[in-house]
Amino acid sequence: MIRDRALGALYGLALGDALGMPTQSMSRPGIAARYGTVDRLLDGAPDQPIAPGLPAGTVTDDTEQALLLARLLIEGGGTVDPVVFATALEDWEQDMIRRGSLDLLGPSTRRALTRLKEGESPDETGRDGTTNGAAMRVAPVGIAVAGPRLLDAVVAASRVTHNTGLGIAGAAAVAAAVSAGIAGAGLPAALDAAERAAAAGAARGHWVAGGDIAARLRWVRGWVRGMSRAQLADAVAEVVGTSVAANESVVAAFALAEGLGADPRAALTTAASLGGDTDTVAAICGAVLGAHHGVAGLPADLLSQVRAVNRLDLDAVVDGLLALRSPLS
Repeated sequence: MIRDRALGALYGLALGDALGMPTQSMSRPGIAARYGTVDRLLDGAPDQPIAPGLPAGTVTDDTEQALLLARLLIEGGGTVDPVVFATALEDWEQDMIRRGSLDLLGPSTRRALTRLKEGESPDETGRDGTTNGAAMRVAPVGIAVAGPRLLDAVVAASRVTHNTGLGIAGAAAVAAAVSAGIAGAGLPAALDAAERAAAAGAARGHWVAGGDIAARLRWVRGWVRGMSRAQLADAVAEVVGTSVAANESVVAAFALAEGLGADPRAALTTAASLGGDTDTVAAICGAVLGAHHGVAGLPADLLSQVRAVNRLDLDAVVDGLLALRSPLS
């Protein structure tokens, strides 16, 4: 069961990412006007601002960077050297450019890697990284690590690009929910673990101004309970926010997990319809719900298409990450 839930975390991330690919950086009214209800995998339109012309089911940077981090974790025996990670991210971006993609490194990551090249310490390069880049790719850490060492592992995977209380809190919330889910915790318990991890993560890294993620998670979970799907979508889009800021998009993903967690299809297609950073909101929500439900609980028709389009076979990756879990726990 642990293996099935670990596979569910990575495949859920990929599925959410692919559902949000064609709508990322679009407005909610623009999505509704063009697509109506997003209830399936869609092609990237020719004028899609980030992913023009990509086939339906294609994953983006969320999945690719998560798998990059997974590979480095496995190769490093559970540790990731910040300079090696930075180089791998730079190489990934150059490959994306060669492929003609507009889906490149986010603003926090790009700024941090520039500072690293200029000779700054890895402890300083991510000093104002408050976006969701660390959170979107952290699911492999949640698979590889459980228990009291999880927060340290999140910090190690985040510090070169997102070494702030907000960046680490968002990543810690995702990693904790994934780790708890694949260990068999119920969804409420996994989301509780996310709140606690966000609170602990906020005390790590550089302080920056911004709404506290743990407090926002606690508030939003109570607020959205009992809302209809339409009410929930309005609440997340209009009040929580879906920008690249970690204290918007990460909170949005958990709001959907709280309100629609029993129905991953509904949660992920709703995420893809909200506007803003739809691929990341859906990817994070998919990782959390996939860790809880396992592969069998994800929409089989949509997942089959994503796996085929991207030639995704994550068995070996998951086995490598789970091999790290016991000694690091």
